[in-house]
Amino acid sequence: DAAMLKALIFDLDGTLIDSLADIAAAINQMLAARGHPLCEAGTFTQMIGDGMEKLVERALPVEHRTEESITSGVAEYRAFYDQMWHDHTAPYPGIMDALLALQARGVKLGVISNKHHRFTVPMTEHFFGKEIFAHILGQREGIERKPAPEAAVEMAAVLGLPLADCGYVGDSGIDMQFAKNSGMRAIGVSWGFRSVQELQENGADVILNSAAELLGQL
Repeated sequence: DAAMLKALIFDLDGTLIDSLADIAAAINQMLAARGHPLCEAGTFTQMIGDGMEKLVERALPVEHRTEESITSGVAEYRAFYDQMWHDHTAPYPGIMDALLALQARGVKLGVISNKHHRFTVPMTEHFFGKEIFAHILGQREGIERKPAPEAAVEMAAVLGLPLADCGYVGDSGIDMQFAKNSGMRAIGVSWGFRSVQELQENGADVILNSAAELLGQL
């Protein structure tokens, strides 16, 4: 029952923040440094969401997708992204107001991202401060990434709530699968990187068109 949600857990990229331009710029710097053709801006929405390794693999020309070139490409991308992740990235309209309103109502808030943990935590704190989210989890070694439910189980333990009392808010099919696999309410957002159709096909319980609609999920 939507009325029973006591926590909302959020995806980061494409849900809380519009980070597309900086990710694209860092990937293209990595490609340019290797003499590869650049990726067109429109292709990035389909490349993001499965973690850094998959992002780099998809960006590299097919004939260069070796384990070695992906590993070194990730290191280079990470170094470029370290320098530029806050150049153009910003929270989506109304997100901060909605988070503060949710917090004021006593809703517990968290972040679970497939972005590497060493970016997820400082980026979330940079844009939203340290007081909003009870717990922030990015991709870490040894923990299966979304849509595997491992991170959700960890988050629920930290929040002290059953997963059935949590909603997961995201912009991709992976996010909706993650919510379903974890027993959370699957809340899709239409303002992110992927299509409403993808959200529906992957089991979204509801699709929101503005941040203010988050308050209606309680």
